Amino acid sequence: MTGWIGITLGDVTGVGPEVALKALAAEANTDDTRYLIFGDAGYARRQIEHLGLNLPLQTFGGWNEPGRFFIANPASEPLAESLFDGSPAAARAAIASLQAGAEHCLRRELDALVTAPVHKANIVRAGHAFVGQTEFLSQLAGANRTAMMLLGQDSQSRWLRVALVTSHIPLKLVAQHITREKVELAIELATQSCRDLGLSRARIAVCGLNPHAGESGTMGDEEQTTIGPAILASQRRGFDVAGPLSGDTVFHHALHGEFDAEVAMYHDQGLAPLKAVAFETGVNWTLGLPFIRTSPDHGTAYDIAGRGLADPSSMIAAIRLAKQLARKGR
Repeated sequence: MTGWIGITLGDVTGVGPEVALKALAAEANTDDTRYLIFGDAGYARRQIEHLGLNLPLQTFGGWNEPGRFFIANPASEPLAESLFDGSPAAARAAIASLQAGAEHCLRRELDALVTAPVHKANIVRAGHAFVGQTEFLSQLAGANRTAMMLLGQDSQSRWLRVALVTSHIPLKLVAQHITREKVELAIELATQSCRDLGLSRARIAVCGLNPHAGESGTMGDEEQTTIGPAILASQRRGFDVAGPLSGDTVFHHALHGEFDAEVAMYHDQGLAPLKAVAFETGVNWTLGLPFIRTSPDHGTAYDIAGRGLADPSSMIAAIRLAKQLARKGR
């Protein structure tokens, strides 16, 4: 371990800087972790002053400097002090920060990277071919066996840990993007995530794609042609996996302790139940990268940005998960 965690500020015209800096202030006295923030120093320092945070932020000059909270701006020049929501300059700065943070992780200079929210459409409008942070980091790292996992706990400390077979694609294209290989990969990565978290068991539930898991082929055959065979292959490899199960009941059983992680076929199938039970504290964890990457499970929230109203709970949870995984040597 290096003892360093990287934090990106995301889109500075959204709530990224606010939740990141609030979370760091909240975590400041919990341990001696050192943090390197990637983003515009002017925006960060104005946020600290505006929010009244006790966060001694230093300009990064090297890994051996004394101090704990540092900032580095990977962009070619500082941002203008006033930017409209989703400005191209803010989008380009967010991409530069994401890339810099990942490159430091790949050089093993950071134990993990925690990324604040960006706005996908505004990044595309700014001139970047961009699907999402998960996909961007996977491509940058040369990792083609990755999956998105969302995890969080409800008010009774019951966990959902949901790995996605497909993520940021239109719903009408989901069925053609589901392959046996992708389902097997999600099962494998979900199982490994349970081990990385130190759980005593890795019991995985796999959702079907269609209502009632296809009702024996009467409402779709993906369960019979693709998902079921992937589950059987995974069972032969020794994985403790059940399914395909109806997506409308899986998460109820998971909350009652029958499963340790769940595999959903598409974005909203997994995220809707997760956000229903852990809206404020859900965390996005990219499985299969050669470094640890987590992020809060919310967007840029332009409507409340700059007003001091953003809840940092999800960012705090993302930072804590990153540190937990780093300590376990993930």
